[in-house]
Amino acid sequence: MSDTAVVIPAYLEAERIGATVRGARSLPGVDLVIVVDDGSRDEGATARIARENGAIVVRHSRNRGKGAALETGAGTLAAIESRDGRTTPRHLLLLDADLEDSAEAAGGLIDPVRTGEVGMTVAILPPSDTPGGGHGFVVKLARDGIRRAVGFEASAPLSGQRCLSREAFEAALPLAYGFGVETGLTIDVLRAGVRVLEVEVPLRHRVTGTDFAAQLHRGRQYRDVAMALAARSIPANLRPETWRGR
Repeated sequence: MSDTAVVIPAYLEAERIGATVRGARSLPGVDLVIVVDDGSRDEGATARIARENGAIVVRHSRNRGKGAALETGAGTLAAIESRDGRTTPRHLLLLDADLEDSAEAAGGLIDPVRTGEVGMTVAILPPSDTPGGGHGFVVKLARDGIRRAVGFEASAPLSGQRCLSREAFEAALPLAYGFGVETGLTIDVLRAGVRVLEVEVPLRHRVTGTDFAAQLHRGRQYRDVAMALAARSIPANLRPETWRGR
């Protein structure tokens, strides 16, 4: 039975998105792969290659951030299911665009959600052969913040590779902004009473380097995670993501 859809947010990923889509489409039970091109400025290459490899592609006219891209993907899926008259919603497998062919190993995330054991799984990736340029500041911020908020000790607080039941995903809406989405997801689903399981999965992705662009990326990550944590310390109806235009 086809019971799972994959949503992949992508920004300037023309080199890797084709292999990632192919790997995702090979997973048992997956019948839809939706790529959200989040405003890539590459003359349409990311979107074109994703489409050529079998993905449904939705494009943002400007870069709106990872959280918004995931919401667009889930909304696209809901529209497809409504059009098709489907009454049982698919599970959502969220994958990063740079996994390439390792995406075919993501099935370990789906099974515990498919059986109803948990509402969300989170991938723990194996150590990379290539050392990254970060110092763990963002990971520590997210891990400590999640622990304070819900008492959960996250081994992989920033992992973007997750599978959720639709009920669990909808419990976390609206999603946190940008790179704060994973931290916000973990806190929000746990607060909603959803069971969460971290799973070791042999996925691999591009390691962020040490150049200036990489340091800017980490700075944006830190900002977005801090925003997600701060927002979750106030009432839900007053959070920035409930009113901020995307």
